[in-house]
Amino acid sequence: MNLPEDPIIRNLTRSFWALVGLLMVAVGLLCYVLIYQWQVAHPAVTEAIPPTSVAPKDTNFTHLWTPPSDWRMSRLSVRDQKLVRYGRDLIAHTADYLGPQGSVLPISNGMNCQNCHLNAGAQPWGNNYAAVQATYPKFRARSGKIEGQVKRVNDCFQRSLNGKPLDSTSQEMQAIVTYINWLGTDVPPKTIPRGSGIFKLKGLKRAADPTKGLLVYTQKCQSCHQAGGDGILAETKKSYTYPPLWGSHSYNVGAGLFRLSNLAGYVRYNMPLGATYERPQLTDEEAWDVAAYINSQPRPAADLSHDWPDLASKPFDHPFGPYTDPFSEQQHKFGPFKPIKDWKEARKKKSAPIAVRQVAIQLSRPQ
Repeated sequence: MNLPEDPIIRNLTRSFWALVGLLMVAVGLLCYVLIYQWQVAHPAVTEAIPPTSVAPKDTNFTHLWTPPSDWRMSRLSVRDQKLVRYGRDLIAHTADYLGPQGSVLPISNGMNCQNCHLNAGAQPWGNNYAAVQATYPKFRARSGKIEGQVKRVNDCFQRSLNGKPLDSTSQEMQAIVTYINWLGTDVPPKTIPRGSGIFKLKGLKRAADPTKGLLVYTQKCQSCHQAGGDGILAETKKSYTYPPLWGSHSYNVGAGLFRLSNLAGYVRYNMPLGATYERPQLTDEEAWDVAAYINSQPRPAADLSHDWPDLASKPFDHPFGPYTDPFSEQQHKFGPFKPIKDWKEARKKKSAPIAVRQVAIQLSRPQ
């Protein structure tokens, strides 16, 4: 822009444009202040973004017990190495040695210990033997006595294998016990490692339903265990490729798996074939219902007259009376179990002060 030559006019022109510039700056600042005050008075409503959350891992399925590696067997004596290997083979192929056509003795029903204790008793949450070496001998309420490992093994022969007890001095019993102890090599005394035994499944608010269980069985179990629950014999006809779940060759009513909570926890994370605790194929409800269906089918009887000498110690799901509680055999077998548990817990709380008073009275009496 060419300014006039007259200095007065030129100065006035410069002043005018400077004033215009100042006014524009002032207007800009005023607009900024007004906009800022409006934003303070009218904050924008935005949807809060929740912080990223990661579901905590279920510690029931992390850092589980694992059996010792085979190479560590080299630290054992030659005799014990042989016993461990023989014991493992006896657990995995019980019927070949001790079944109806066994090469050693015909004292069991044709099932293998491994049918209930998966992977020869080494599977986490697969009814394994992880805690046996560390916790036996121990008092067991079922017998009302302190039991050793030999008694516990023979319980399985007489109940789960519906057979006869094994001679405690036999090489077979020595091998089984040595193998079980080997599995518990790393377990400190009086401890139960995570993943040992059977998973304790959360109970249902209703009774387990055998009718619903039949649908689960047909869809998920029948192809291996057959419609009649009689399983599939191996080619040798000495043992079962898929064991019978009921009938004359299955476990009897005194077996641990005849308790519904045990069978439900067992199938939940181990069945059908291929399922594990890492990749289960059944829901909790399906596990309870299919267990109810299986355990409602006929199976061998057993003499349980000497079991649970202290009636109050009977488990909530022991299906045979008499009981100290007011619940029926039907409810003890199929549930719902929470009312039974609650009743037992309330009874314990009531009886505890009485027991304390009785001890105090005895201590106060002159000796």
